[in-house]
Amino acid sequence: MPIQKPIEKPIQKPIQRLLIANRGEIAARVMRTAHVLGISTVAVFSDPDADAPFVALADEAVRLPGAAPSETYLRGDLIIGAARATGADAIHPGYGFLSENAGFARACADAGLTFVGPPPEAIAAMGSKLEAKSLMEAAGVPVLPSVTVSDDTDLAESGARVGFPLLVKAAFGGGGRGMRVVHGPGELADAVEGARREAASAFGDGTVFLERFVVDPRHVEVQIFGDSHGSVVHLFERECSIQRRYQKIVEEAPSPAVDDALRAELGAAAVAAGKAIGYVGAGTVEFVLTDSGEFYFLEVNTRLQVEHPVTELVTGLDLVELQLRVAEGDPLPPEVLDARIDGHAIEVRLYAEDVPAGFLPATGTLHRFAVPPGPGIRVDAGVVDGSVVGTHYDPMLAKVIAHGATRADAARRLARVLQQARVHGVTTNRDLLVGILREPEFLAGRTDTGYLTRHDPAGLGVPAGDVVATLATAAALAGQAANRAGAAVLATLPSGWRNVGGAPQRVRYTAGERTVEVAYRYNRDGVSVSVDGEPLAGVRVLAASPTAVDMEIGGVRRAFSVHRAADTSYVDSPIGSAALVTVPRFADPSAAQHAGSLLAPMPGGVVRVLAAPGDAVTAGRPLIVLEAMKMEHTIAAPADGTVTQMHVAPGDQVDTGQVLAVVDTEEAGR
Repeated sequence: MPIQKPIEKPIQKPIQRLLIANRGEIAARVMRTAHVLGISTVAVFSDPDADAPFVALADEAVRLPGAAPSETYLRGDLIIGAARATGADAIHPGYGFLSENAGFARACADAGLTFVGPPPEAIAAMGSKLEAKSLMEAAGVPVLPSVTVSDDTDLAESGARVGFPLLVKAAFGGGGRGMRVVHGPGELADAVEGARREAASAFGDGTVFLERFVVDPRHVEVQIFGDSHGSVVHLFERECSIQRRYQKIVEEAPSPAVDDALRAELGAAAVAAGKAIGYVGAGTVEFVLTDSGEFYFLEVNTRLQVEHPVTELVTGLDLVELQLRVAEGDPLPPEVLDARIDGHAIEVRLYAEDVPAGFLPATGTLHRFAVPPGPGIRVDAGVVDGSVVGTHYDPMLAKVIAHGATRADAARRLARVLQQARVHGVTTNRDLLVGILREPEFLAGRTDTGYLTRHDPAGLGVPAGDVVATLATAAALAGQAANRAGAAVLATLPSGWRNVGGAPQRVRYTAGERTVEVAYRYNRDGVSVSVDGEPLAGVRVLAASPTAVDMEIGGVRRAFSVHRAADTSYVDSPIGSAALVTVPRFADPSAAQHAGSLLAPMPGGVVRVLAAPGDAVTAGRPLIVLEAMKMEHTIAAPADGTVTQMHVAPGDQVDTGQVLAVVDTEEAGR
C-alpha cells in the first residue's frame, strides 16, 4: 500500500527584522507591536521627519534624502535598498504611500523580502477601482455605475451615462485625495483636471474615474482578514460617515445603523469579495448604505485602515500582530475565526487644521502635546512636544479612541478626554470633534456623509457663553504673576501692591478673529477685572502663578492652566481652551498690507496662477491654486475688482501670510 504524501503547508518564514515603509503614527503603531513580538524594526525617514518620534522608536533608521513624497516615501527602490542595507527581511507598508502598490509588493518579493500585505495579484485586482467594481459585480456584490477617464474620453458623454451628481475619484489611492463632487456637466472638466493633479501628487498615478454619487448615504466598511491556508473571515463593520473633504474624521464600531441581519449580509458580501481575489492579510471592503438598508460596493482597501483601532477595541484583537503572523505563514487563530463584538468604540482624527477657515491645514511647532490617559482610552500619536508640523504630509496629529460598554459611554469618555487634552502651538479641529461627540443627532446615531453640511463645523466647535473673556482674564492674571516673579526689585511685595490707587493694568489679545482687552487692578479687597470695558462681577483669585490660576467668577470656582510660548498664552480649563496672542502696545507700521492683498493661508507650493495684472475679476473667481499637505487649496477673489499685482508664479513656494496678489475693488466701481 503506497504511503500517502502529507498535505503541503505554506512555508513558514519567521520575521526577524521589519522595515516600516511609512511615517508618523502608523509607523510607530507597527513598531510597538513588532517590539512586543521580539522583532527588530527599521525606519525610513525624509529630511523633514529626521527628528520625528517614529524614527527614535525604531532600532535602526535610514534617511531618504528629500522632502516630497515622490522623492522619499514613494521611492520603492530606495526603500528596498534601505532594507538590504540593514538586513531587514520584511517590509510593512502601513497605509497610504506604497501600501496598495502591486509593483512595490512584487519588487519586495523579487528582492527576497516578505511583504506584510496581500499578494501582488490581489492588490493589482483592487488597485484599479474600476476593475475592482467589475470583479465585485461578478461576485454578486452590488455596485454603482462608473467610467474610467482616459485622454480620449468624451467627458460629456461619459458624465451623462454615469448620471449627475457624480464623483470624480482617484483610481489608485484613497483618503479623500483626488476626489471631486460634480453636480453638472459644466463642472466636469475642471474637476477631472484637479483630481488628476492631486492623485498624481499623492499616489504617483493620476488616473481617475467617474462614479454615480449617492447623496448623503452612510459610509460603512467591513474589516476582512485572510490567511494563506484559504480562510477569509470578516471582523464586523465600522461606520465612517462623518467626513470633511471626503476624509473621515469620526469612525466607530459597530455601526449604529446595522442590526444583526444586515451585519450578516454585509459580512457575507465582504467575505465574497475577499475570496474572489484570493485575499491574504488585513483588508477593508467599503460600502455606501442607504436609509432603506441597501448597500453598494465602493472599493477594497488592500491594507490596514487608519481606523483599525476601533475594530481592535471591540474584538480584543491586535490586527498588526495578525498581519505579521499571517505574513509568516500562520493560519488565522481561533480567536479570529470566533470573534465577537464587545461594547462600542469611537475614534476621532485630531488634525492640525483651521476649521472656521474651511479646514485649511495648519503648520507650526507643537509646544505641548498631551492627551490624558484614562480607562478605555487609547492614543495613537505621531507627534510629541516639540514636533514640527509642516506642509509636506497629511496634517493628522493623532487618533484618539475610546471604548465603552455602550455607544453613549464611549462618546462621553472621548469628549471628556479631548477637552482635557493640551495641544499647543498649532490650530486643531479638537473643538469640532468635542462638539460632534456631544451633539444630539450624533448621539442618536443619525449620522451620514451629509452630517457636516447640516451642522456648521465652525458652530459645532463654539462653547456656550463668552468663554474667551474668562480665558483671557486667566491669561492676564497669569501674565501678571509671571511679571511679578521676574521682578528685579521689591520682590517681596504682594503682586499689584500700590501706595495709592492707580489706573488698571491693560493687556490685549487676539483669539482667532476676535480682539479682547482685559483691564485688571489688585487692591486690598482682591482684584477688579473688566473685559472690553464691561466689569466682570464676582471675581476672586484664590491663587495665581505664571502657569496656573485658581479663580472664582460669579460663585463658580475653576482651575485654569496657562502655558506661555513666545507671545502666545495657551489657556486650558473645564469650560474650554484658547490660544491668546498678546497684541503689542505699539504696532509696527511696516506690517500693514496694501488694501486688497490676498495672503497665503498656509505654507505651500503654487500649482496654478489663473489671473494676471489688469484682469477684471468677480467675487469668488479662483485666482491661485496652492498645494499643501497633498491637497489643493484655491485662493479666490474676495470681491469684484481688478487684479493690480500678482506676486507668484507656478512652482513658487510661499509662507503663511505672504502676499500672493492684490485685487483693487475700487476699480470695479469707477
